[in-house]
Amino acid sequence: MPRRCSARIALLVATLWTAGSVAAATRVLFVGNSFFYGALSSVEHYRPTSVQDLNGTGYGGVPALFKRLTEEVGMDAEVALEAVPGVGFDEHYQHRLDRLVGVWDTVVMSSYSTLDREHPGDPTALLHDTPLLAHFFLVANPAVHIYLNATWTRADQTYLPTGHWYGKSVAAMAEDVYAGYAQAQAAAPLIRDVIPTGSAWTRAIHAGIADANPYDGIDPGTIDLWASDHYHASNAGYYLEALVIFGAVTGHDPLRLGAHELVAADLGIESAVALALQQVAHDELIARHAATP
Repeated sequence: MPRRCSARIALLVATLWTAGSVAAATRVLFVGNSFFYGALSSVEHYRPTSVQDLNGTGYGGVPALFKRLTEEVGMDAEVALEAVPGVGFDEHYQHRLDRLVGVWDTVVMSSYSTLDREHPGDPTALLHDTPLLAHFFLVANPAVHIYLNATWTRADQTYLPTGHWYGKSVAAMAEDVYAGYAQAQAAAPLIRDVIPTGSAWTRAIHAGIADANPYDGIDPGTIDLWASDHYHASNAGYYLEALVIFGAVTGHDPLRLGAHELVAADLGIESAVALALQQVAHDELIARHAATP
């Protein structure tokens, strides 16, 4: 770590020690982009006052879904988000550290959807920026649990000729994104885990719960996990993201939420679909845990 970077971090976190003792509630921070604030869905403005938007933009997003899920299982969590559209970790580290200052118990981080905007599929920048951002949070709280959120296959990147993954399977992009985050975790071994959000999307498609290709219409009896741009998520897609993060971070089985789960009801997701997505999240987390040495 360069000396001037360490000095910059030390200066920013020095303000922590004047704030008194840490609150009893678990403090959870989401750092990312539009895939966290719920762009192109009603998730974007879901219960915005239940979370702290560190950029003051009034988003609720996936953090608000997560917050609601923790309430349902009796957890006391203070949840915040710092999300900027279309950015990777470099934006947060270079320009927004002052907004991220705090003694966070858990940090969930999500970088740009293709790993690198200019070079899709290339994890080089991710490998450089992840340790820097992780170190910032570890300086403030050496006991912090940091997670990387590996996001989903974008249909526009898979089915359009302009897409980097054009002609490949619907699983290919999610697999490459997960592999990139796994390399980033290896580069910053104090990161606790990689959350398999994109793999859960693929599982939902392979299980026949979600449609594989929105460009040819939605197959009967399936749901569309993508938003209208075939890039971001629908309400159901963000709900699945929240379920996987909830299970990975809290250790609670998403299946315990049940058919009458409140977030799904708020988002207009039918109980049968909610149960199916809870099952997908459960199965993916179990499979990923079993595959981890």
